[in-house]
Amino acid sequence: MSHLVFDIETVPDVDLGRRLYNLSGLSDEEVMKCMFTLRRQDTGGSEFLPHDQHRIVSISCVLRANDTLKVWSLGTLQSTEQELVERFFDGIERYSPCLISWNGSGFDLPVLHYRALKYGVRAPRYWEVGNEDQTFRYNNYLGRFHWRHIDVMDVLSGYQSRAKASLEAMATMIGLPGKLGFSGDKVADAYLAGELTRIRQYCETDVINTYLVYLRFELMRGNFTPERYAEEVERMKTLLRGGTASEPHFTEYLRAWEAQA
Repeated sequence: MSHLVFDIETVPDVDLGRRLYNLSGLSDEEVMKCMFTLRRQDTGGSEFLPHDQHRIVSISCVLRANDTLKVWSLGTLQSTEQELVERFFDGIERYSPCLISWNGSGFDLPVLHYRALKYGVRAPRYWEVGNEDQTFRYNNYLGRFHWRHIDVMDVLSGYQSRAKASLEAMATMIGLPGKLGFSGDKVADAYLAGELTRIRQYCETDVINTYLVYLRFELMRGNFTPERYAEEVERMKTLLRGGTASEPHFTEYLRAWEAQA
């Protein structure tokens, strides 16, 4: 089975915010500020918006299948949100990969669900639970304790919210570079500044961190021997050194990674 590691980056859905809160006539930046303020008032401090108020601006992936290892972001800088969501679910429809994420059950997938609902994106394979394919009855993408989608954060925490850790902390703990000076709370400002390339690059390094933490998890649970684990790690380093992944942010990531060795 192929393995697809994924991560999304989002900004406030200002069109929805305008309609929900009667904010017509305000700029996107002003609507975002209003949405954050209203959320802070509702929660007593947190500006993190409800899942349904997020709009996806980047979906990045690591694909490991047969002899293939690939890191990329779906679509182009000109792709619409609908196109990104369609591409994600089309990949599941065609290949039925094992999905790997960090907090995918708690954030990425619910947001993808809402955005797919918005655009009427069909994804029967993703929603399959055994009605058409019996192999999905006890192992599907929706079951929290199934293995067709592995939310590494959820599994490592023992499915206990009080035990959850950040990807940044886990990456740093095992000697990975982590966020490289960028973080999710900077995405909205970067988007308003027209820095979509930077957002996609950040998303790609985040998904690399997720993949490398997942490799260590596979070693821990006995699916990899130490030799196989070392081979997979070196395969990623080789990819980052050149070929299709020879981009400045990958060079920066590899340099920071090797500096910690």
